[in-house]
Amino acid sequence: MIRLFTWIYNKFTQYIQVRLTCYFLLILIPLVIVSLFSNVESRKILEAQAIERTQGAMRTALEYIDITLQNVDYLSTIIATDVNILKLMSQTNEQLSTEEIYNFSRVLNEITGFTVINRNISSISILHSPSEMMLMTNFGGKRMPGILDEPWVAKTLHANGASILHFPDADKFGVFNKENISILRTLDPYNSQKMPSFLVMNINKQSLFNLTEALRPSANAHFYLYTSDDQLVASTDSNRPLELRPETFMVEIRSSYSNWKLVMVQPEKELYEQTQQINTFTFVIIGISILLALWVSWVVYSGIYTPLERLSYGMKQVRIGNFEIQLPNRRKDELGYVTNSFNQMVLDQKHLIEDYYEQQLRLSKTELQFLQSQINPHFLYNTLDSIYWTAKNYDADEISEMVLNLSKFFRLSLNKGRELLLLKESIEHLHYYIRVQQLRFINLFEVEYQVEENTESLPILKLLLQPLVENALLHGLEKQMSGGKLIIGSRIAEDILILEVWNNGISITPERLAYIRKQLEISTIDRESNGDLFGLKNVVARIKMYYGKEAEFHLDSNEDEGTLASILIPLDKCIDSTGGEAG
Repeated sequence: MIRLFTWIYNKFTQYIQVRLTCYFLLILIPLVIVSLFSNVESRKILEAQAIERTQGAMRTALEYIDITLQNVDYLSTIIATDVNILKLMSQTNEQLSTEEIYNFSRVLNEITGFTVINRNISSISILHSPSEMMLMTNFGGKRMPGILDEPWVAKTLHANGASILHFPDADKFGVFNKENISILRTLDPYNSQKMPSFLVMNINKQSLFNLTEALRPSANAHFYLYTSDDQLVASTDSNRPLELRPETFMVEIRSSYSNWKLVMVQPEKELYEQTQQINTFTFVIIGISILLALWVSWVVYSGIYTPLERLSYGMKQVRIGNFEIQLPNRRKDELGYVTNSFNQMVLDQKHLIEDYYEQQLRLSKTELQFLQSQINPHFLYNTLDSIYWTAKNYDADEISEMVLNLSKFFRLSLNKGRELLLLKESIEHLHYYIRVQQLRFINLFEVEYQVEENTESLPILKLLLQPLVENALLHGLEKQMSGGKLIIGSRIAEDILILEVWNNGISITPERLAYIRKQLEISTIDRESNGDLFGLKNVVARIKMYYGKEAEFHLDSNEDEGTLASILIPLDKCIDSTGGEAG
């Protein structure tokens, strides 16, 4: 085994074709697993549906059988307690007179009417004990000497007036046969003074079992009806008992009334005939896929091996100093591109080594200087300063103050080239922006700073709070007429620096708040797609990149408490890029 594994490993490491074949087969493995899993699940689903459908139909059939037995039992109670029948039977003695025979005929007429009421009853018989005369609806009356010694008579007497089910064999008196189920009970069960007469009601098994014929899904499927003590009543398989085989599908259900059991068996090949075709198609597809994987791996290997062999030869020539080597190439795909690149590399190698990288470095530095020159802070400051003094000359105090605050805002934003500012500087910087907005909205709102002293010397990212204040103004305070209040605070709780921006303006609806929170979980930042969420997404992205995943942003809003935006930064992360505190 170890030798075989070593041989396979060596082939895998030495030959690309073997690796390609293994990779293609690995790609097929999930597809094969999914296909086989789908087949197994479809088989389970089909089986569950078949069981559910069959149980529903069998429950209906079993309920019909229960109702039939209940009706027959009810009719037997009516006959056993019928006053006219009991009166006629009690007037008859052992020696039959003409009048007593007439009484028997009247009793026969009475019980014959009951067979018309319920067609499941094949015959009704009454045994007159004193005369041993058996009155039968299908044969009339007949004396049967010694019939009282039959076991079923003693069994019926022992039931004390209750009805019992009897599954008879053919007897010598012809009262019973195997095709029937009999219900036995005594007549006049409350009269214990004399030997009672007996009532026998025969129900044809086949008529009781006819409903199951319509339920059979195929000719090879069979139903079996058993009593509560597992005695076979009837079956569609020539009344033979159930014989289970390993390839047989079986469904069983019991009656809640009689506790009788109805069993259906069907060959599994019929149930899974459709899924078997799918299984066959699946295995055929898997086999074809494996053959295609082997063929494709060989084709791909053949297409890769030749140009790689040429490249290997060319590299050996370059290694020995032959820079005149040029590989033949007619391909236009990626390998052809690689071959062309190799040829170009050989021609330009000296130039690349001596000049190319230095030239690229100079170009990069020039591009950086050009980008830096696009933002000239001095030009911006001088222009704002000119606007400020012009406004002063014309006594436009509000304009001059606005320009002055804007100038200070940009000076702190662009000056020194620092990424971090002390929290104290950030609040000062933010105040210039807020003052410009207050002048713009003519003191529509007031601002309050709740900055704890122990947080003022902590460095934070530049322009971290400004987007939060901007959102508070544009989406909250700007939409109400007066009485606006903006609170900016900072505090430390459990080694966490908490920065908060709160306003009492128009609150965010729950639907909008849920949308914002969901959007902030998306890492991409795109001004066109994010719209008014660009600033918030920028803040979240910056704190995550600079302070790590421990940094958090929370946004809460309701009509009674206003809107609160919070930034949570681990205290140990408040350091600048040089490793010390900013300042």
